[in-house]
Amino acid sequence: YFYAMAALTGGRTVVKSVHKDSMQGDLRFLEVLEKLGCHVTDTEAGIEVTGTNDGHYPGITVDMNDFSDQSMTLAAIAPFAKEPVYIKNIGHIRLQESDRIHAIVTELARLGVRVEEEQDAVKIYPSDVKPAVVQTYDDHRMAMSFALIGLKVDGIVIDNYECCKKTFENYFDVLESIEE
Repeated sequence: YFYAMAALTGGRTVVKSVHKDSMQGDLRFLEVLEKLGCHVTDTEAGIEVTGTNDGHYPGITVDMNDFSDQSMTLAAIAPFAKEPVYIKNIGHIRLQESDRIHAIVTELARLGVRVEEEQDAVKIYPSDVKPAVVQTYDDHRMAMSFALIGLKVDGIVIDNYECCKKTFENYFDVLESIEE
């Protein structure tokens, strides 16, 4: 989530003590961010991601089968891309904490985003995101991912944000404390 902030805002994020040699499969998301134009560097402190100067980035087609937990994060920042973002080969996320494809589509549509649902994919178009209350489906990844939209759009409210207690109890405290 914190790396995606750099792409979304055009800023810089360092996650301390996380390095590219980590066994964490989620680090494949860094490859996606590089394709979006972000600069990724493994520094002594940790992995640093720097977004594009203006916080705008191209669209992308990406097979996220092997790191599908990040599909919601990409979906949350996708409406701000210059071209459509197509996330494919993620049908199995329908069987996780929630039907995550349906949740992505429903909540992006609630925010005024043009989005298309397929059985194992989602296509998200550049859109003018509107303020709304985002439902989490009691899914911590929905809460954490869609909260990122609030960095660009005022009036984004995450309903049942407490569901993050499962994995990152103080996520919203950390999010609010980050220096701009």
